Amino acid sequence: MSNAPDQRNKKDQRDTGNQPSQGDSAAPASEQPEPPAPQPLVHPEPLVRRGHDRGIATLTLDSPHNRNALSARLVTELLAGLRAAAADPNTRAVLLSHTGNTFCAGADLSEAVSAGGTGPAGGAAPVGAAVPAGSAGGAVPAGGAAADAAVPVAGPLGLAHLMRTIVELPVPVVARVTGHVRAGGLGLLGACDISAAGDAASFAFTEARLGLAPAVISMPLLPRLDPRAAGRYYLTGERFDAAEAARIGLVTLAGDPDQVLAPVLDGLRRGSPQGLAESKRLATAEVVRAFDRDTAALARQSARLFGSAEAREGMTAFLERRDPAWAVAATAHEPATPQTPPAASATPPAPPHAAPPAASATSPAAPASQPTASVPQASVSATTAEESR
Repeated sequence: MSNAPDQRNKKDQRDTGNQPSQGDSAAPASEQPEPPAPQPLVHPEPLVRRGHDRGIATLTLDSPHNRNALSARLVTELLAGLRAAAADPNTRAVLLSHTGNTFCAGADLSEAVSAGGTGPAGGAAPVGAAVPAGSAGGAVPAGGAAADAAVPVAGPLGLAHLMRTIVELPVPVVARVTGHVRAGGLGLLGACDISAAGDAASFAFTEARLGLAPAVISMPLLPRLDPRAAGRYYLTGERFDAAEAARIGLVTLAGDPDQVLAPVLDGLRRGSPQGLAESKRLATAEVVRAFDRDTAALARQSARLFGSAEAREGMTAFLERRDPAWAVAATAHEPATPQTPPAASATPPAPPHAAPPAASATSPAAPASQPTASVPQASVSATTAEESR
């Protein structure tokens, strides 16, 4: 007996089961909800702006929310701008400038604290971070894809990479400073070939006040600084002005940057690419040797310090606007630093600019009553030592 009718019945049942029942109501296509419209891509504003004028490529640090601190993103953009300038055959020099009243505040302490003391672009990385293989003394290659793959933009090796990129760039790098420079920002300044600072500029090596030391930034700085002055300002964290910065070799020229740099930039425009590159190589040879010799050891020192209990207390105290636990009061009646945060303001008053006395090993520290500029509340959570410290 044939099974064909049973098979047809089963097929009919399956087909019927796939159809909507009379109680179901399929919505017409016109009533189906439309997919959400694609959202436009939002590109963040650059932290390093680029320009070009008659052979001079301008890179402007534009991160006012954290006073141009060396965040990983800012370092990445700055490296890209430097390499683009070096690859342009029409560029004779790079002019490194800034917006706001701070050239660079150093490490982004918000990144350091959020990473447990192991991650600011300007200061730290996990202890034992790998040193690029094949580089003498742990030196960091100056640029290119291999450098990007081998070296992070964060941590002491990231800062060393940025500074060495500036030192070994085949075109001169000129710094234009019209504001404050602190801690790691001084390493950025020291890596430049020529620099000019205006009357509103102030400088301070504030690492010792945070439980740190100016480790990797010493590579471009110590070969160029007066030794006695380096000892004094490394240890005391005192502020000093543009005239003193020029006297000790931190900057090249003191005065209105646009005026004093005009003949400098004119001279660079007249140089040949080969002549500029080879002349710079001669002038920076000692600094390059310092990178070859000291990068690995100083990076380890920096990572060790950033991971220490004293540094964590120093950075936390700074962000909380209080004295660290280990600070000694300046006098018997007042704290070492103000306990009450200054009122927030968009533009802090400029610090005094009287040049300090000649640097010497026995020079006394600045008196505790020296006025300090206020720090806007918006930026205190993301900067290293600033005017108020």
